[in-house]
Amino acid sequence: MLEIHRTHRAKILNHSQVEDPLDRHGWSASKLWNVANYHSRQNWDDTGEIPDHSDLKDELKGHIKYKGLHSQSSQRVLEELAEAFNSWYKKRKSDNRANPPGYRKKNYYDDHGNRVHEEHPRSTVTWKQNGIKHDTKNNRVRLSKGANHKEHPKAWEYILVEYETRPGVTVENLQQVRAVYDNSKGRWELHLVCKDDVETPTAPGNETAGIDLGICNFAAVAYSTEQADLYPGNRLKQDGYYFPKEIAKCDDSGGEEAPRLHAKWSERRTHFFHSLSKHIVERCVEKGVGRINIGKLAGVREDDNGEAKNWGKHGNLDLHGWAFDRFSSILEYKAKVEGVEVVEVSERDTSKTCCVCGREDESQRVERGLYVCEPCDAAFNADVNGAENIRLELKQSNSESAPDLGGDRSTGWLAQPKVYLHGLSRGFQPREEVVDCKP
Repeated sequence: MLEIHRTHRAKILNHSQVEDPLDRHGWSASKLWNVANYHSRQNWDDTGEIPDHSDLKDELKGHIKYKGLHSQSSQRVLEELAEAFNSWYKKRKSDNRANPPGYRKKNYYDDHGNRVHEEHPRSTVTWKQNGIKHDTKNNRVRLSKGANHKEHPKAWEYILVEYETRPGVTVENLQQVRAVYDNSKGRWELHLVCKDDVETPTAPGNETAGIDLGICNFAAVAYSTEQADLYPGNRLKQDGYYFPKEIAKCDDSGGEEAPRLHAKWSERRTHFFHSLSKHIVERCVEKGVGRINIGKLAGVREDDNGEAKNWGKHGNLDLHGWAFDRFSSILEYKAKVEGVEVVEVSERDTSKTCCVCGREDESQRVERGLYVCEPCDAAFNADVNGAENIRLELKQSNSESAPDLGGDRSTGWLAQPKVYLHGLSRGFQPREEVVDCKP
């Protein structure tokens, strides 16, 4: 059996009855985040180290802000903060302009530009199994309140939420509930995470594929069927420049616009990753692929000495704006459901080694998108060359002669891969069919 998790979005039917307690818990989550953020910054200044979520829990479990949520909900806030600080720590190795996770607050100004007051925004609140009681017959969930928000009588010690999902969705084996505030609609919604056990599917076939992740092309895919696909990251790059500029315009004005833009940017990234992973998996099933090799992310972020690569001002902005880890996790999940195995392999030297003859020469990659091998008298797409080497699980050779990779290594498909671009309304389509490129 295969265990998978699905997330269903649900509308809250009794919103007017539960809006106030959900607001108070959303504000409590922001306050706890800020307290833990301050503690983490102080620890960094004093010791040069970042506390992990267990250290934060030990330090703050007696704090009054910790009791504003159910204990597991508070733990989730601390986990998210620790994850954010770890991401910042990795990023700052190559970008000294990187700022640590910010405080959650909204500023309000008068007509003269003077700050009138400051509020905490409504943060997402997560309830795990110990804080949930699910009424499957009536589509209701009881969410435990934090100790600071419990009142008498006893019925007021939890939030009873009535929900509605889209037609055909059955919510069973509920593992987690997230209350998410939608700034654009001015109301809360639920994200219900359920566990399903499904029969382990049979692999579509014995063919293989290799995936090379990068900056210009987010993914290059090479198949053992002598075909290759390119997925440019144009959509992500457009968003990566557009949204920060728009958000910067809101930083001094407070209000809801900046959080709305952050949420929209995040949703578009998530949509891109899901659309891309779905398209790749569908292509693999179509071609009978049973195994996907994907390059280890260290090759994207680090150099041969384990230090963070410096891709230049714009390169670092693009690279760190893309959640390679998140994409790989989504791809693995979707592939597993179809019986396709995803394996991380080393991508060391894959970009400078010819996948046809196996010769290694840095000068053969003459431009970002062009790889020329003079001994083979061949020129082909550089990213596809890397993806093919990853598919072959290129091994380091200490001998002076090139390894024999064997087989019919025609370079036509290596030179002219099929290109797919992302359209907001239709997902990934061949380049000539995509027309909606506006942010």
